[in-house]
Amino acid sequence: MELINKRRCALLVIDMQEYFRSIAEPILPNLLRVIECCRQHTLPVIFTRHAHRNPAEDAGMLANWWDDLIIDGTLAAEILPELSPAPGEKIIHKQRYSAFFNTELHRHLQQQEIRQLIIGGVMTNLCCETTAREAFMLDYEVFFLADGTATSEPNYHQASLLNLGYGFAHIVSCQKIIDAIQLSEQPV
Repeated sequence: MELINKRRCALLVIDMQEYFRSIAEPILPNLLRVIECCRQHTLPVIFTRHAHRNPAEDAGMLANWWDDLIIDGTLAAEILPELSPAPGEKIIHKQRYSAFFNTELHRHLQQQEIRQLIIGGVMTNLCCETTAREAFMLDYEVFFLADGTATSEPNYHQASLLNLGYGFAHIVSCQKIIDAIQLSEQPV
């Protein structure tokens, strides 16, 4: 496995919201362990929150594709309380699959001199995969959590892992990333 650089690495927790609770619950314990490890080792933890104020204006093709969208201000749009962002942790508000599309994420990561991203959350084949691919195209080294991402169908999850592992991301378990963080040295 590639080395984690604690000064240049961040955890991106994608769309762990009430809307996705049934999909998110199976990975919650694993993701919580990774979040706690990152916090203990002072790696930034960044959350995304997907919601629309006016889907006809801000959802683009998502409004044509999906009958049910997450509406801002509803319980469905809230981050799962089990994952409550700590004070100072960044929340990126997004309206498309990619956490980079029309958000401040890339600028924020550049300001923090982040070059490595650990990606976990939901849904593997939509927001997580799209974000991982775009991160790769923006020259981030991506660590994608196989057991810290989830989606509605196992075959979609597996297909994303296979595709991302072929040319976009290191596919790792939550335990493997925790071990790598704990063993990594901060370079001088």
